[in-house]
Amino acid sequence: MVLEKVKEMLADKLGMSPDEITEDAKFVDLGLDSLDIAEMLMNTEDAFGVSVEPDASLTTVGALVEKIESLMGDQ
Repeated sequence: MVLEKVKEMLADKLGMSPDEITEDAKFVDLGLDSLDIAEMLMNTEDAFGVSVEPDASLTTVGALVEKIESLMGDQ
């Protein structure tokens, strides 16, 4: 569920199909800059009810999904 929602959020931002976004996709390869990533992290709070702090490990879609799922499990 988290992966699908993150892919939808990215697809809306990038004007592409969620099917084109893989778990291994790097944000930089998708064309996101640091401001885009910060905006996306803020949007995760609205979408999932968790606050994701930016850090160097969040470079791929899969890493973000794992972080969100981890934070949701901690609630």
